[in-house]
Amino acid sequence: MEFTTGGRLEIRINSGDVGKRVSIRALNDRTRSPERFTDTVGMLDSWSDGVLCVTRRNGETVRIAEDAVVAGKVVPMTPARRRGPAAGVRELQETAARGWPAPETGRLGGWTLRAAGGFTARANSVLPLGDSGLPLPTALDRVTSWYAERGLPALVQVTTGDPAADRRLDEELAARGWTAERHALMRTAALAPIADTDAGLDADLDRVLIGREPDEAWLDAYGRTRENAGAARAVLTGGPSVWFARVPGAPAIARCVVDGRWAGFAALEVGPEHRRQGLATLLMARLARQALDEGASAAYLQVERDNAGAEALYGRLGFTTHHAYHYRREPGR
Repeated sequence: MEFTTGGRLEIRINSGDVGKRVSIRALNDRTRSPERFTDTVGMLDSWSDGVLCVTRRNGETVRIAEDAVVAGKVVPMTPARRRGPAAGVRELQETAARGWPAPETGRLGGWTLRAAGGFTARANSVLPLGDSGLPLPTALDRVTSWYAERGLPALVQVTTGDPAADRRLDEELAARGWTAERHALMRTAALAPIADTDAGLDADLDRVLIGREPDEAWLDAYGRTRENAGAARAVLTGGPSVWFARVPGAPAIARCVVDGRWAGFAALEVGPEHRRQGLATLLMARLARQALDEGASAAYLQVERDNAGAEALYGRLGFTTHHAYHYRREPGR
């Protein structure tokens, strides 16, 4: 059987789909749950006597009354989880820099000096990918002067892709009194499993609005652009192929930039009162599908070490740690 109920909700499965993987939305028994609907994804084991039996990935069997079903469809089998995509530290750092570009940059040998009016450490720090071409004290004098001219403290992002050089730079900065802060992780994953979310049906993904520019609702939910709106917008909209996603009616947003095989996720925000409803997973899935359409196959994101909630979400989506990095701040600033 196939019919439409309530706009886009369609039942596109029947008893002939037994043995296939399905996604089903059904009405809840409101005496047992305050939620109107429940979503179930798994193998359709049987459909008889007005009851559907679906076995989820964790082995749980769910019985669903046929007259409670409001939407359903056959979905692809879950792809096998793969190890994260192979990549070097330098490739990822360069890709991430293109995906979160500072509106103003300077060069010092292999170092890139980045400034964005103080909007995020990533866009207001030195990315030292190689040799500066100068003795370190001289290079740091140039760096501090460059940032002072812009009213900013000097920050160095300590990750060069060369472990020995990385340690030397970090040790020398520490010896000169540059303090460590904002310890973070670069995490990577295969892109396809993120798009194949178990969050629900295509009707759920259709709730997500995506566009090339952040609208006012997106910016309000992000909340970090008020002090320097011009520089913030330049960073957020910069990059090879940028997409902004949000869920109407909820402060739930995310950003994705597609650059060749890479899809970089950032600015994932869900208001406290709307968390644990699958919105973050839904946003990631919608953006991942867009990135797949553009030819990407791998995903990356950057997250601070003390963000336990984000770590748990990204772990469920298949992200693993590729490398760590942190910043060093000039003394006295």
